[in-house]
Amino acid sequence: MRYENPLYLAEEAAALDLIADGRVALGVSRGSPEPALRGWEAFGYAGSTDPRGADIARPKFERFMAAIRGEGMADADPEQFGKTGKLRIEPQSPGLDRRIWWGAGTRATAEWTAEQGVNLMSSTLLTEASGESLGDLQREQIDRFRAVWKASGHDFTPRVSVSRSIFPLTHELDYRFFGLRGQESADQIGVIDGFRSTFGKTYAAEPDKLIEQLKQDAAIEAADTVMLTIPNTLGVDYNLHVLQSFAEHVAPALGWRPNTDGPVEPMPL
Repeated sequence: MRYENPLYLAEEAAALDLIADGRVALGVSRGSPEPALRGWEAFGYAGSTDPRGADIARPKFERFMAAIRGEGMADADPEQFGKTGKLRIEPQSPGLDRRIWWGAGTRATAEWTAEQGVNLMSSTLLTEASGESLGDLQREQIDRFRAVWKASGHDFTPRVSVSRSIFPLTHELDYRFFGLRGQESADQIGVIDGFRSTFGKTYAAEPDKLIEQLKQDAAIEAADTVMLTIPNTLGVDYNLHVLQSFAEHVAPALGWRPNTDGPVEPMPL
């Protein structure tokens, strides 16, 4: 959001949602670390005193959400069209505001997300490190989000997603690419954006072992949506194989059903 014009983004999101017949689910956030030094200033967005630009991202997001929800954004010109009052952005797509997600990197940001009345998206890392596992930290993040949501009195049930690197080992290629990563894989502590952070482990094992491992992940148990991070550099065919393996060999045992529009051809491995 530090790089975005909130009203322009709101118009684009609403137009896309109308074209897509109300199927857009839009995830936004401050933005990840990048090679540019205060790169948002090159786009004309000045005034930030935060080296990460978070202090301009949040007000922009609040303005974006106000526009999505149909609030007046600009004064009408009575001399041109005889109207007075505030004008909203156009087009409007009713219901889109309930399909917006904020990517929260801390437990405190999850509480702010709940105050904004949007869905929570938690990644494969948190910019916090207490010695607890990523799953346990995210479970607390989710619990705090839902507590603030309830206290805020929003009139719908939010969705919560967590991201994981999950690779069922079902073929020789899977073992070549990810077999070693899955052996005794554990969460890691490192530094990102100047913060000691917890990075989630890679889940890579035979399906029966994966199922038992994932059942022990407190955040997966608490979330209603799991996003799989996939190795896009390995190509479309291999990524389709990874997703299909998860959907067929792991998801059903966790109580999830694959949602597809039809049969998917297996990868010719």
